[in-house]
Amino acid sequence: MKKILKFTGLTISAIIFAALLFGFYNIRDRHRGYSIDLDIRAGEPAVVNAGFSAKKITPQVTDTWADVEGNSRYRPKEGDTYEDITGSGRFDAVWMAGFHNRKPAQGVYDDLWARAMVLDDGYTRMAWVVLDAIGLFGCDVIDIRKDIPEELGIDYAIVSSTHTHSAPDLMGLWGPGNFRSGVDPEYMKYVKVQSVEAIKAAVSSIRPATFRFASDYNNAANMIIDTRNPVVINPEIRIMQAIDMETGGTIGTLVQWDNHPETIWSRNLLITSDFPHYLREGLEKGIYHNDSLVTPGLGGVAIFATGNIGGLMTTSPKVFIECPFTSKTYLEPSFEKVRAQGLRLAQLTIGALNSEYATEMENGSITLRAKTIQLPLDNRLFRLGAALGLFNRGLSGWMKFRSEISYWEMGPASFLHHPGELYPEIADGGIESPEGQDFAIEPVEVPPLRHVMPGQYRFISGLSNDIIGYIIPKSQWDVKPPYTYGRDSRPYGEINSLGPDTAPMLHSEMLKLIKGQ
Repeated sequence: MKKILKFTGLTISAIIFAALLFGFYNIRDRHRGYSIDLDIRAGEPAVVNAGFSAKKITPQVTDTWADVEGNSRYRPKEGDTYEDITGSGRFDAVWMAGFHNRKPAQGVYDDLWARAMVLDDGYTRMAWVVLDAIGLFGCDVIDIRKDIPEELGIDYAIVSSTHTHSAPDLMGLWGPGNFRSGVDPEYMKYVKVQSVEAIKAAVSSIRPATFRFASDYNNAANMIIDTRNPVVINPEIRIMQAIDMETGGTIGTLVQWDNHPETIWSRNLLITSDFPHYLREGLEKGIYHNDSLVTPGLGGVAIFATGNIGGLMTTSPKVFIECPFTSKTYLEPSFEKVRAQGLRLAQLTIGALNSEYATEMENGSITLRAKTIQLPLDNRLFRLGAALGLFNRGLSGWMKFRSEISYWEMGPASFLHHPGELYPEIADGGIESPEGQDFAIEPVEVPPLRHVMPGQYRFISGLSNDIIGYIIPKSQWDVKPPYTYGRDSRPYGEINSLGPDTAPMLHSEMLKLIKGQ
């Protein structure tokens, strides 16, 4: 009996030891010692060179499947079957990110892209890549940076995601089960390679440019709702166009808007960038109705960057979208609805650029600041995901995530980049201290970030250089009953947030970055 007990004890001890080793291996720092503390001051205004490019990151969807229940979830026990096109003897699925797991793609509706912009004022050369992706962890962004050839002369590279909910899982949350990652390592490598290739192509196409900045302040307001109180929506479309100084042709156009690219909604099983596809296509090739050109395009390469989308900002099935040509309205998710929205945004963008209120810049210079930050990981589910290897992301310290913020200015515009889904009241004001809050405090994240940023055009881009989930004002944090605003249950955002101190810490650090402190 003693031998059995001893053997059992040793076995249990060995299992515990192995589990601890497994967990510590998974949370290891992928880039030990990596840190950025960048402060590049602007030189004398001069001609700024610009290059834009687009490289495909569309996954190859081979094996297809039958959704017997029509619930967009692959469940073989309920009769769902797959077709082994590859002949591998297994279901080689492309697991789609967003909404829920167990959702394999059935095909491709439109291509996904890594779209890059490179700016060079003769002193500083920076790159910005925007991916059609749910998001990319900071360690993966660092991988991309380390693969950028030194001869390209890039001083700093920003990697952002549009946060489309119809692209492959790049985080690990949306696989075939709750504790099984949906990330395909080969596809991840492909995304990283194409991101670097996009930067290379943008550098090779760099040209002396003039710039045109514009905004549409209110005309997109009826295409967004805020699904959580307090209702704070900033519908402004912010635009920067780079124009070849010699030919007058468009090199590229950057468009930033505060909305989730998820208009096609949760039942969609086709890979798509959602409304950014039609927005970009309309800007580049023109806006067509019944094969007739309605509005000429700008040419060049169009980039869409997501703004502050926490709260959350969305075009849900409760939101009508009106076709810009027929006045027909769409409520239920469909690609007709997505197309109407994307082309409407393209119309508004072109109209704003052609407006007398647009601002031109012939000479400029770049101010650039970036900083590594350490954020506490309070979310127990995120801790578990890291320990189990569900997230291919390490910790930079005990229960801390390394993340990053950056800020730059050029001419009449300023640009702030943060790593998550920022609640818009932190950027634009309107934070409340509602009854039922978990922390009995007044708003902490004040003043609003955009109010502190200089310039006529103030861009704030989320999901940049990392993805950390929702960034929620601490005075609105709501996990414990009684719940705020008379809710019967806890709101959604806190489930996918690092913790209640994330917003105060980020807000404080971003204020310092903007002010150059």
